[in-house]
Amino acid sequence: MTERTVRSEQIRTTRESILTTAERLFAEHGVFAVSNRQISEAAGLGNNTAVSYHFGAKADLVRAIVREHSGRIEQLRRQLLADVGDEPSVRDWVGCLVRPSAEHLATLGCPTWYARFAAQVMTEPALHGIMVEESLTSPDLHRIIDGFDRSLPDLPPQVRSERFAMSRQLMAHMYAERERALAEGVATPRASWHDAATGLVDAVTGLWLAPVTG
Repeated sequence: MTERTVRSEQIRTTRESILTTAERLFAEHGVFAVSNRQISEAAGLGNNTAVSYHFGAKADLVRAIVREHSGRIEQLRRQLLADVGDEPSVRDWVGCLVRPSAEHLATLGCPTWYARFAAQVMTEPALHGIMVEESLTSPDLHRIIDGFDRSLPDLPPQVRSERFAMSRQLMAHMYAERERALAEGVATPRASWHDAATGLVDAVTGLWLAPVTG
C-alpha cells in the first residue's frame, strides 16, 4: 500500500468518524449546542480543528450528514415509485413519500440518530434550507408531487401546500419520537419501522383526503 493510499484511507476514516459523531451529538443535544471541539474530542481526534479542516463551517458539516443519508433514501423512493403501477391511489403516493425514510432507518440498526437530527434541521431556520436543497428537491419527489396533483385535481393550491407541510412535520417528528424511544428502551406503539410507516401512511392518507372547509 502506497503512502498516498494510506493517507487517503486515513482521511476517509477521519471524515466518517466526524460525520457519525456529529450526527449523534447533534441529535442528542442540538446542532448549535455542540461545538467543533466537542465533536473532535468525542470522535477521539487529537486535533481540535479537525472538524473545520475537513468540513469547514457547521452548515457544511450538516449538509454532509444529510447527503450521507439522502442518497440511500432516494434509492428506496425510486424503488417504491417503480412499483406503484399504472393507476396509483393517494395512498400509493403517500407510501412513496413516507416509507423510504423508515426503511432506511430500519437498515441502520439501533440506536440511530438521523431522524432526530433531521427533525432539528427541518425546524431550525438557519439550517432548514440545507434539508430542502439536499433532500426535498429530487426528481423522484417531484414525481410524487405530480402524482398528488393528478390524484386530487380539485384540491386548492394553498391547501395542497399546507398539507405537504403537515405531512413533512408528521414524518419528521413521528420518526424522531420513535427513534428516541428506541434509543431509550421505551415501548413504542408499533413493533417495527415498517409497521410505524404503515401507521403513518394511514394518518397522512387521511390528512390528504380530509374535507376542505373555510
